[in-house]
Amino acid sequence: MTSRQNKALRDRLTGAVCLVTGGAQGIGRAVARLLAAHGAIVHVCDISRSDIEAVRSTASPGSFHVEQVDVTDRQALEGWISAVHSRHGRVDVLVNNAAYSRWVDDADMSDDDIERTMRTSFDAMVHATRAVVPLMLAGGGGHVITMGSLAGNVYVRGPAAAYAAAKAAAEAYSQILRLELARTPVEVTLVRPGAVAGTDFFRHVSSRRMSRLSDLFPAATPEQVARGIARSLVRPRPVVNVPAYVPYVAAFHALAPEG
Repeated sequence: MTSRQNKALRDRLTGAVCLVTGGAQGIGRAVARLLAAHGAIVHVCDISRSDIEAVRSTASPGSFHVEQVDVTDRQALEGWISAVHSRHGRVDVLVNNAAYSRWVDDADMSDDDIERTMRTSFDAMVHATRAVVPLMLAGGGGHVITMGSLAGNVYVRGPAAAYAAAKAAAEAYSQILRLELARTPVEVTLVRPGAVAGTDFFRHVSSRRMSRLSDLFPAATPEQVARGIARSLVRPRPVVNVPAYVPYVAAFHALAPEG
C-alpha cells in the first residue's frame, strides 16, 4: 500500500471497533494484524485454542483481543458480539471470515461435516451480520465484509461440494443485503479470493484436487487479501477480487469448463 493509502486507512480505522471471525490464522490473522496496525480496536474470535495461544504469544500487547468462540454456537457468537458492543458502545466493522471444510469428495464426507461446513461458512455469517447491522445502524454506520471464494461461482473439481455451496450462498446473501442496505450508512462488501497460499485451510487440498486453473494463475497471500479488504474500507466497493485476475479465471472457466 502507498503512503497515501496507509494514511487514509489510518484515518478511517483509528479507534474503530472491528470484529474478525476465524481470525487466529491465515487470512483472518492477516486482516486482524493490518487493522490493528492502522489504529483499530480489533476483537478476534476463533475456535482453535492452539491458534489462539500462538496469536497471543506473538502479537504485540494490546494490539488485538482474541477469544475462543465456536461460531456455530449462535448464542456464544451473539454473546461475543454483544460483549464487544457493551464494552465500546459501537461496532464499526465486521469481517466474516470463519469457514470450515474437509477437502474430500461428497461421497467421503459425513453428514455432520456437511452440516458443519454450512453452519460455519454460511449460518454463522448470517447470524453475525444480523447481530451487527442493527448496532451499526443505531451507531450511525458501519461496514460488513464477508469472505466469499472463487469456489462459490466457478465450479471445478477441487473444493468440496459443500464448501462451494456455502460460499455461493454467502455471495448471494452479501450481494442482496448490499442492495437492501443501499440507502443506509452501512456498507456491504463481498471479498472473493482465488486460491490463497500459505494457509493451513488450503494446504490440505492435494494437487490432484486442484484444477488446471491453478497452473495458470498464481495463488494470493493472506496479506494480499487483507490489503484488498483495507482498500475497500477506505473506498467501499460491492466486490473485491483478490488477486485482480479472479474475474478472468471465471471467464476462462466459462469458455472451457472442463479445462
